[in-house]
Amino acid sequence: MTFVSLAVVLTLNTHATHLSARTAAATLVVTALGTVAAAFAADLVSHLAVHGVLPGSTELRQMLRVSFGALGSVVAPLLLIGLAGAGAWSVTGALTAASAVLTVTLGVVGWMGVRRTDLTALQKLAALGVLALLGIVVIALKLLAH
Repeated sequence: MTFVSLAVVLTLNTHATHLSARTAAATLVVTALGTVAAAFAADLVSHLAVHGVLPGSTELRQMLRVSFGALGSVVAPLLLIGLAGAGAWSVTGALTAASAVLTVTLGVVGWMGVRRTDLTALQKLAALGVLALLGIVVIALKLLAH
């Protein structure tokens, strides 16, 4: 979800001079909701394919929590855009700050993924480099699509 949010924020920022904070926030919310709904649907289909039955209530709650928990990554960008809507700064400034927050978030998540592994420091650095490169490719493809 963070990659998607970053791609949306970067894309919106290319048109920020023509956007209201409300439009930017609505675009981010709709994209986020669509993405997590798609992730939930994929999780549900994969459960059906593997187990041949619908998930039980405990499994369903876990699937919902995981899928919709990803919405947490848009909270800070929405707060920043909300400040622009309140007149604290420009939409461009809010989207630029949101891009920075999301980029740092990706770095922290990547670090959390490798920090407790048995990899050497050099291997951890290489893994983070590969993750960063993949992130750049994903963002570039999403920007190209827009």
